[in-house]
Amino acid sequence: MPFHTERPTLAIDTSTSFLSLALRHQGNTLLHHSEAGTKQSSLILPHINTLFSEAGITAADLGAIVYAQGPGAFTGLRIGTGVAQGLATPFNTPLIGVPCLDAAAYLRPHQTCVLAATDARMGEVFYAWFDTQHHRRLSDYHVGKAADITLPEHTEYADGIGNAFALADKPPFDGTPDMPTAADYLNLALCGRYPATGAAHAELLYVRNKIALTAKEQAERKAQP
Repeated sequence: MPFHTERPTLAIDTSTSFLSLALRHQGNTLLHHSEAGTKQSSLILPHINTLFSEAGITAADLGAIVYAQGPGAFTGLRIGTGVAQGLATPFNTPLIGVPCLDAAAYLRPHQTCVLAATDARMGEVFYAWFDTQHHRRLSDYHVGKAADITLPEHTEYADGIGNAFALADKPPFDGTPDMPTAADYLNLALCGRYPATGAAHAELLYVRNKIALTAKEQAERKAQP
């Protein structure tokens, strides 16, 4: 589905406890990025409207909406995607989903082997390997214990990125806990490597089949070596 890069573009990232929004208009980027906790659903539309007011536009003017596709916080991802679909549907605005690990990895451009790893809760991390120099993903998207992450064959480690590197049980590689903002998602989407779709076909990227565990399952998982 084609989209118009010369028109304003909105990006939404609610994959963590932060509410991150970016609006590109006439060469300028307006950014809102704040800790929202469990208040994302009540704060997201007022803050989007503030960005629209600052830029002097409405949702009808958007050429595309970028959204964080996952993996990430289940509820947050649903909020962000739902709002993106709600804004897009009346105007047939294209949506562009950008995987969260991709957005993290490309904070380290021009590297042949980058580990992007983010906190998946329940003692696990989401992770994938990337060659950002040649714009290739070197592995599938995974979820698992950080200690189990292994280097892909025939690669030389360059760097690690993502909030998993701030955990007590962090990946066994060097890395920094930096995370992308909505502006990074927007920049990555505008490179043209991620397809645009209609609102009805927007999808989320899940790598954990079971979202919630019972108290017994959580205790058993924590007891595992």
